[in-house]
Amino acid sequence: MTVPQPVPESLRGPGLAERLAAGPVVCGEGYLFELERRGYLQAGAFVPEVVLDHPEEVAALHRQFVHAGSDVVEAFTYYAHREKLRVIGKGDILEPLNRQALEIARGVADGTGTLLAGNICNTGVYDPADPATHATVREMFTEQVGWAAEAGVDFVIGETFRWLGEAEIALEVIRAASLPSVLLLVAGQEPVTRDGVAIPQACRELAARGADVVGLNCVRGPATMLPLLGPIAAAVDVPVAALPVPYRTHPEQPTFHALRDHGPTALPEDLPFPTALDPFTCHRYEIADFTRRARAAGVGYFGLCCGAAPHHLRAMAETLGRTPPASRYSPDMSKHVYLGADPRLRPSNQEYRTLL
Repeated sequence: MTVPQPVPESLRGPGLAERLAAGPVVCGEGYLFELERRGYLQAGAFVPEVVLDHPEEVAALHRQFVHAGSDVVEAFTYYAHREKLRVIGKGDILEPLNRQALEIARGVADGTGTLLAGNICNTGVYDPADPATHATVREMFTEQVGWAAEAGVDFVIGETFRWLGEAEIALEVIRAASLPSVLLLVAGQEPVTRDGVAIPQACRELAARGADVVGLNCVRGPATMLPLLGPIAAAVDVPVAALPVPYRTHPEQPTFHALRDHGPTALPEDLPFPTALDPFTCHRYEIADFTRRARAAGVGYFGLCCGAAPHHLRAMAETLGRTPPASRYSPDMSKHVYLGADPRLRPSNQEYRTLL
């Protein structure tokens, strides 16, 4: 694979802070679920070996998200850390996987004028009572952030943290590399971190420690993430991020892990997560409605997490006043054979619409 050379800083466009100052930023995510649906990634471990096995598919998805309205190309290094690779017995691919993911993302970002983001995430190692795990987590983040810095990323996303303490280590490592940061927490069935800190207070602490953007990603769908966003915005003086999963969670089942499907096809424990969530998927108009409401609540950094597809992202971008390339193909039902109102359509077909 040809290694793309970073564009000189003098030739690159505005950075994250400048873009946020000018208006909302959209970040396309959701690579894990989308590549699993396409048959290039295994559900369960969710390790992104596709970066090495099928780099063309990763590059294509990056381009499709930009086409739909993403301002950011995020290197697919989520779960590409030492612990996940240890679990599947492939620690030897750690550095090649990370470096290749960054190269793929760099090529698309440079070709589209979008921001390039590195990525680190929850490790499954952190234990607040065991300082040895803190050192292990720090080492894992340091090597991944180091590769991202060498690739010339514009900023680093640290995401899906349930432990505030783990997020703080991530932030310290990103700041030590002199890179801007987006720090994203998970609000589970209760809006507190696993350390017992209320989500707004946890975001306040991260902002006070120097995070450039704070907020939430993953796990909660639009309906159950939205009520948490206003309190976060009121608690911090930095931009707020919101990247829900595009699933119909509700107060009784506020996370996509908690959703239950009692339909005709038996599922283990009626548990649709992660491979039978299709009946719960939000449509594009629900995403548009969330975007409007989240913007009103003070959100400035938008995106969607596991389960997102380009049409969801386009709806988000258009709601924020954008016209991405994909808008050329936004729905226009005026010429539909049965549902349209164009005078060139045959009246007999329009009359038939009541029998559809």
